[in-house]
Amino acid sequence: MHSHIRQSLIDTTEACFAEIAGLCADLSDEEWAVPSLCPDWTVRQAIGHAVGVEDAIRGWAISTDDLPAFERMQALTEAAAAMSSAEFAARVAEIFDGRRADLAALSDADVERPSWTPVGVQTYGDFLAIRIFDLWVHVRDCAIPLGRATDDGGPAAEIAFDQVERSIGYIMGKRVGLPDGMSLRADITGPVERQMAVVVDGRARAVDPGSLEAPDVVLTADSLTFIMLACGRIDPQTKIDDGSICWSGDAHWGEQAARSLRFTM
Repeated sequence: MHSHIRQSLIDTTEACFAEIAGLCADLSDEEWAVPSLCPDWTVRQAIGHAVGVEDAIRGWAISTDDLPAFERMQALTEAAAAMSSAEFAARVAEIFDGRRADLAALSDADVERPSWTPVGVQTYGDFLAIRIFDLWVHVRDCAIPLGRATDDGGPAAEIAFDQVERSIGYIMGKRVGLPDGMSLRADITGPVERQMAVVVDGRARAVDPGSLEAPDVVLTADSLTFIMLACGRIDPQTKIDDGSICWSGDAHWGEQAARSLRFTM
């Protein structure tokens, strides 16, 4: 079972690398300079940041204490703007090859080992899942303003959504502020199909959606909209206006939820 988890994380990371390599092979100099959905970053800088984190963990020995070499991340984000498209693509390919070597050397035990992550000590497998989330979101930070089509389903999208779902109690309790005694179900319509439910009983906590017979609010959205709103990347008003996110039940708290999903940047 564990080797299945390890191989799935490796394959899914590789799919994210391939998506970024595809952009590197395909974007014009003008497209690289387009503002991404990350505030103050161009497409080139957003991809440079995402790849820069991979550079920082390239060759890193899994540790709970010693942080990856994040100065490399900063260096690539800053240097990316001055590179030609060919130089940038070559640098990305070199970093990804280094990470592929790291991943190929991983054992099942390594995936289970305690590791530093940006959200506290978890396993190295958890860290790889967080990296998949980051890479997946940054590609969409670029593809959306460029009008580029992306496949928003599949294993990477499922793992990206997992990161949001793990925080759903926090999102509804702290960000939305759903009051004590209320309940909410979120129906995610695809390409990632999920149901999530939260009950506030002293504090907000996730519950089995099947156990919630009559939620006070039902929020409905597609998975890309939900993830990008949770990442604070897109204006909720535009998604409310075009019907990408809607609600039924308590109108005030439905709207409040739709507008307040952001829990990370």
